[in-house]
Amino acid sequence: MTNAITDVAGIEVGHYTDRDAATGCTVVMCREGAVAGGDVRGGAPGTRETDLLRPENLVDKVHAVLLSGGSAFGLNASVGVMQYLDELGIGLKVGPAVVPIVPAAILFDLNLVTDKVRPGPEEGYEACLACSGGTVEEGSVGAGTGATVGKSLGMERAVKGGIGTASLTLQGGVVVGAIVAVNAYGGVVDHRTGKVMAGPRKGDVPGFHDPVELLIKGCGKKRDHPAANTTIGVVATNATLAKEQATYLSRVGHDGLALTIRPCHTIRDGDTIFALATGEIPNAPDLTTLGAAAVEVVARAVLRAVQTADGLGGVPSLKELSYSDPE
Repeated sequence: MTNAITDVAGIEVGHYTDRDAATGCTVVMCREGAVAGGDVRGGAPGTRETDLLRPENLVDKVHAVLLSGGSAFGLNASVGVMQYLDELGIGLKVGPAVVPIVPAAILFDLNLVTDKVRPGPEEGYEACLACSGGTVEEGSVGAGTGATVGKSLGMERAVKGGIGTASLTLQGGVVVGAIVAVNAYGGVVDHRTGKVMAGPRKGDVPGFHDPVELLIKGCGKKRDHPAANTTIGVVATNATLAKEQATYLSRVGHDGLALTIRPCHTIRDGDTIFALATGEIPNAPDLTTLGAAAVEVVARAVLRAVQTADGLGGVPSLKELSYSDPE
């Protein structure tokens, strides 16, 4: 066990990272297919194939999920993911044709270094080539390369975000894992202690402002780009779930974001969580238990994202701030 979403057998992760341009993408692959659900919240989403994931619609299995930087341009990276799967003959069989099903979600990282470089088909394909089980690299890589948090006082007070992962094992061998790219307008709070881990930096003394308190007092900046944010992720389990149950898992996964990101699901964010169920364990646990585990691994993945990030584009990470206590 590696405390990663890849602890769910059959789930692989691969990153494409461009640190010079502060962008990248991440592929969560399930070559055998996984029953999937999705839930989109916030006022500025950028997604692909989310209508297909609705419980009432026909297709119930997907073969990969793309998480990408590059704003709406980054959705083009899904073309490279489809090409990779197509070359391997992986996808939904429709007569003689095989169609890979690849939902995707993006975050906005165009202003950190440049708005002229975005993940596309080649970068999506490269992320697929990097896919494997086992240890998953975290921090300023993949979809989290250009991620930032705590932006209610502007980018000059922001803290570096990133991508993080976590897993839990339940009774009966059921594993629940998550991977989350954290690029939130809000700050990050440790849900176990209530401590602000990463918020708008104070300008005169060490420490972070409480981002919700700033907004309530009317201190937040309104001139910055309103949609330059979004947290996206995937919850996975080896349990056997119906499409409706996978959708439930994606929905409660957002509670993990709400526990750790303040404020969460804002009009400036397009927060999206996907859920994958590989069906390795035939008897699913109580859905409430499974949901509680999903909330916890999403919350832990958010914390890992900011704890493991490196500073980039002039935005410092927790590891670089002398007053931080990331561990």
